[in-house]
Amino acid sequence: MPVGTARPDERVLRVPTTADGDTAFTLLGLTSGVPTLIGSHAEHHARGRFARVRMSVVNNGRSSVSFAARRHVLIDDRGGEHTPDEQAMLVKRQPDVVDLGANVRLEYDVYYDIPADAEPRSLRVYGGPTLTDLKDATGTEIPLTRP
Repeated sequence: MPVGTARPDERVLRVPTTADGDTAFTLLGLTSGVPTLIGSHAEHHARGRFARVRMSVVNNGRSSVSFAARRHVLIDDRGGEHTPDEQAMLVKRQPDVVDLGANVRLEYDVYYDIPADAEPRSLRVYGGPTLTDLKDATGTEIPLTRP
């Protein structure tokens, strides 16, 4: 699917590519308000509503990095912080930890279960350890809309 093309239930995100260490993130699409996810082997109901962020990540470093694809935090319009919903990620068969090689690009979805009356506002991303930040402790926050 070309960048800028939305899925039927998705809003294209037109925010600049953002780096965290040697890793560059491009947020491609946002879907929110989903009550139930259906996968090839299970159905999973949200406690609130699911939000899905489609993104691509590129390792611009010279060596591979152990990339934790489920570490990102979604921040809602009330300041609530949400980690990826593990069951949703399993049902939709999305990656966990990936050995992201030099100059390798990965596109995937991250699913969050947020309160039904909350709206996604930003995403804190973590690119993985670098020589100057071995723990990647702080991450980088990306707004889900242009400022």
